[in-house]
Amino acid sequence: MTQVKFLGMIAVIIFFSAFTVNNSMSWQIAEGYSIKFAGTDAEGIFKTMSGDIQFDENNLDASSFSTSIDVASINTGNGMKNKHAVSPKWFDAEAYPAITFNSSKFAKSDTGYEVTGTLEIHGTKKEVSIPFTFSDNTFTGKFSVNRMDFGVGTMKGMSKKVSNEINLEISVPVTK
Repeated sequence: MTQVKFLGMIAVIIFFSAFTVNNSMSWQIAEGYSIKFAGTDAEGIFKTMSGDIQFDENNLDASSFSTSIDVASINTGNGMKNKHAVSPKWFDAEAYPAITFNSSKFAKSDTGYEVTGTLEIHGTKKEVSIPFTFSDNTFTGKFSVNRMDFGVGTMKGMSKKVSNEINLEISVPVTK
């Protein structure tokens, strides 16, 4: 009977310590985040982002990112371009309302970290690796995607003026 009580106490301790570990690495996206994109004849921001961020610099295996950007929140600074961007010819925000990223692994790099995961844009999923830094409770990353890999736009008419490679610059302040 004493052994059963001992095992029960160990199970309770492990159970509550698991919540302590998770709470110490759970982050909330704070106001002031920035999602910028730029390419030839296309630049702007996405204004709405949400997500679940678990990050522990000392335990990268326990870290995860699951984020979503509202496609309809695109702002190019030009009302006509915004309308075209959410139309079926580009992002098709009605059929594909979100751009999502779900991490699968993290690694330390020479300049900070790298997260690998699945990026889904316009219904197409691709594995990508994103370099980032984490300083002063802010995640910062720069990378590029080929819009044609995700079926965004075409290479016909005026659409071919937009470069295939789109550079992204992301800054996400977080709080515990």
